[in-house]
Parts: sequence; structure tokens; C-alpha cells
Amino acid sequence: MNVYVWRHNKTYHSHSMIEEPCVNSEFYLDAIAIVLADSLEQAVEKLAAEKKGWRPEDLKALPCKVYPADKTAVVFTELRGAIQHL
Repeated sequence: MNVYVWRHNKTYHSHSMIEEPCVNSEFYLDAIAIVLADSLEQAVEKLAAEKKGWRPEDLKALPCKVYPADKTAVVFTELRGAIQHL
């Protein structure tokens, strides 16, 4: 088993990036999907089966991070709106 992590940020998306994958049918600025599966294909199929707008063809085109589920790893951290202190 592996943990598959996709993150796609379109905050600064422009017309020059029209060929860039769009991983979900909904309008979004930041999309994150984390799936536990035996293979990349299985992970994509699981997301598609959720019927929540995930686009398999674009998920396959976008690189994802893969973490073995049997090893210790930091899978995801995020700071939003952080203010740099002096």
C-alpha cells in the first residue's frame, strides 16, 4: 500500500497555462487529494468513483507524491496566512 498525494494550485493560473491539468470539474484555487491504494491506477479510480468531480485523465498527467504506507513519513503540512515575525 502507498499513500498518493496530489496538490494542484491554480491561484496564479493564466491563459498561458491553458494546457495545464485541471484535476477537478469544480472551480477551485487549491485542490488536494490524499488516497491510500495499492497502485496509482487504483488511487485514480478510487477518486473517480467518489463522483465528486475528480478528473482521472488530469490526475494521471499531474505528478503526485507517493509515500510507502509501511514507513514513517511526513505526508502533509501547511501554513496558510503565516505572518513573518521579526
